[in-house]
Amino acid sequence: MEFLSKYSTALETQLAQTVHVKEPIHLYEPINYIVSLGGKRLRPILTLMTCDFFNADFNKAMNAALAVELFHNFSLIHDDIMDKAPLRRGKETVHEKWDINAGILSGDAMLILAYQLFECYEPKLFRALAELFSKTALEVCEGQQYDVDFESREDVSIAEYIHMINCKTAVLLGAAMKMGAIVAESSEKCCTQIYEFGRNLGIAFQLQDDYLDAFGDSDSFGKQIGGDIISNKKTLLYITALTLSNSAEAETLRNLYSISPKDTSEKIETVKRIFDSSGAAAAIQNEIENYTKKAYTCLEHVQISSEKKDILRSFGNWLMQRTV
Repeated sequence: MEFLSKYSTALETQLAQTVHVKEPIHLYEPINYIVSLGGKRLRPILTLMTCDFFNADFNKAMNAALAVELFHNFSLIHDDIMDKAPLRRGKETVHEKWDINAGILSGDAMLILAYQLFECYEPKLFRALAELFSKTALEVCEGQQYDVDFESREDVSIAEYIHMINCKTAVLLGAAMKMGAIVAESSEKCCTQIYEFGRNLGIAFQLQDDYLDAFGDSDSFGKQIGGDIISNKKTLLYITALTLSNSAEAETLRNLYSISPKDTSEKIETVKRIFDSSGAAAAIQNEIENYTKKAYTCLEHVQISSEKKDILRSFGNWLMQRTV
């Protein structure tokens, strides 16, 4: 969206100055590589935008935004190792380009660099930001563990899945926005409500990501289509399809999620066909809309102008209509 460009431009400039290759090369080169792959940078942009919308200089939130982006990319490196993913944003993942050891160590360094970025803030802001960041980082780890656990379980409920993506994805989006509000020294109520806006939007965002993983276009999506199916991940598509399918299709789905064939193309197509015919694909679109509406309800309690609220709603609508 056009109005995000000023935040994006400023962020890219500062990111280039913050992340660069130095000795030891094999530690910092993978960091530079994963950051240079780009991506939407939505989370740090939201940190800057939120600070701006609460009438503070958005550059004051730059280090917090950079910390969010470094943490997000750190989590991607480690997630890709755990998922054995070959591609990230259409390019080789770090562990594929280098090796697993490089991915682990460079990811660890990114986490430390993220924490260092908070050191520029005065004690009161530093404490608030660091506490939120630590809480969020731990929740992301919890979400990742739930995600791994679900791969070997046959009884994952919709509520459990939503809790998992809330931890793994949504809380970071909420925290990114709350950091902007904290730096702008907004009221506790506004900080809480903007967090809930971001968190609910984050759940909708992840559900959209799950949908695109199955039904997106590989060229625009930038990741391997059907990656969740190959990994036997119990996404909301899978859980809902089991509920809505007839017994034969449900059994087929369970069988396909118990195997890891060398040729995955037939497995992906069969699973996608069941997702569609069962109504699961339509159901997940409804859930995306529901969580987006929850986000907008939280926005009503935020003390910013109606024009700024309209911009945030437009952003949410744009986010849910994405194809990448």
